[in-house]
Amino acid sequence: MSASLPGAGRRRLGWSLALLALAQLITALDLNIVFVALPEIGAGLGFSEQSLQWVVSAYTVFCGGFLLLGGRAADLLGRRRMFVFALLLYAVSSLVGGLAWTPMLIVVARAVQGIGGALLFPATLSLVNTLFEEGPRRNRALAVWGGAGASGLTLGSLLGGLLTASFGWAAVFYVNVPLAGIVALAALAVIPRDERREQRRGFDLPGAITVSGGVTLLVYVLVQGPESGWTATDVVVSAVLSVVLLVAFAVIEARSKDPLMPLRLFRNRSLVAAMTITFLYMGTFGALPYFLTVLFQNVHHYSALTTGLAFLVPSLSIAAGTQIGERMATRMTTRTTLLVGHAVGVVGTVVMVFGFAVGSSYLAIVPGLVVSGVGQGVTWTGMWIAAAAGVAPEEQGVASGMASTTQNVGNAIGIAVLVAIANSGLADLAPGAAGEQVAGVMTDGMRVAVLLAAAGMVLGLLVTLALPRAAASAPRPAPEPGQPADAPPVEVTA
Repeated sequence: MSASLPGAGRRRLGWSLALLALAQLITALDLNIVFVALPEIGAGLGFSEQSLQWVVSAYTVFCGGFLLLGGRAADLLGRRRMFVFALLLYAVSSLVGGLAWTPMLIVVARAVQGIGGALLFPATLSLVNTLFEEGPRRNRALAVWGGAGASGLTLGSLLGGLLTASFGWAAVFYVNVPLAGIVALAALAVIPRDERREQRRGFDLPGAITVSGGVTLLVYVLVQGPESGWTATDVVVSAVLSVVLLVAFAVIEARSKDPLMPLRLFRNRSLVAAMTITFLYMGTFGALPYFLTVLFQNVHHYSALTTGLAFLVPSLSIAAGTQIGERMATRMTTRTTLLVGHAVGVVGTVVMVFGFAVGSSYLAIVPGLVVSGVGQGVTWTGMWIAAAAGVAPEEQGVASGMASTTQNVGNAIGIAVLVAIANSGLADLAPGAAGEQVAGVMTDGMRVAVLLAAAGMVLGLLVTLALPRAAASAPRPAPEPGQPADAPPVEVTA
């Protein structure tokens, strides 16, 4: 927290927050900037229709698998140190991606970029949570951080279209190199140094290996299952191995004196509820951009640049929602903020359904985009406030990793389930069906999927009721290695 950082004045904290927000913008920007350039990447490197998805999936799989490891590494090795290292890894892998001349090389570069993202996200979030004390200042910082992420989605779509059209697909990778490099160098001068630890803590290598392997395989199953079929050999084998590794991880953590993910953190009701909410959030709110992209490009036949411009409205609405969420959480409670965010999101998403039609105009979907976007932004800010509440400063990294892991897995599951439902009617079409008939079946299926996403948001609203009504008590310091988790805190008297 800011009080524990001697000499860190308001101005330095302001610059630190600016860098953390810029890092969040970079990672958010990269999600859409590559997606928009996919057709050109496929044509330029000779991808097949089946293999092109791995330009996106490689990032998703490895990012999801290494988030928990990234969170704990930030706690043990230093948050600033991991922040800088992750940005440099992101820059180097982006450079390799831009220079790639074969499909395999760009997929490997995206996998390494995913690991960089997994190290960067929890380091960034835990820095926000430790530089700013719990309460209004942290809420405000999380809103700035979240708003930067929403802006990145818009810039990603716009830059993806502009750069690809002007300089070719490689430019969408090259743009990350100077951005990530500059932020990494500036962080060394602006973000406070990591505090020296009086006592070294062990790194739970068996836990790191089992959880990273288990979650990576789980995300692989969720991403590849809809493409290859759930009974495909690689999918079934990966699912079995994932279960074995995750069970082994649970056993290791229960017996370890210094676990990667201390199981006592599950006694924090706010954190557990927030993990569930991040899971549902990305499986519902987080799945909507996929269907909007299909609607804009495959049904309305927008160009990449026009699609980017179409995303301007929801992105600005989400950014506005993050600021509203900060004010609500500060003046009311996190629980109330999340209840309102989910309720607004449900209403906006249901209204959005009326714009999913072959002959509809963009204006028909705008009201839903605005209302749903505001609800999404409010919920985004509130769920990260909840995830950090009551967590000791030295465990903010692993708490961030836990919540972001459920977020990533939720997105993979949500998209897999909703896309399967949306596309179920296409199998009944006769070969060579007219384009307008295909578009009609697609929009019918997407309407059902979007309504199911709204139902998932209602479930998120119900989970929010499990949050404490009042603000969490001050975080309790983590016990030293070997000290029982339930040991009473040591009182210090003057």
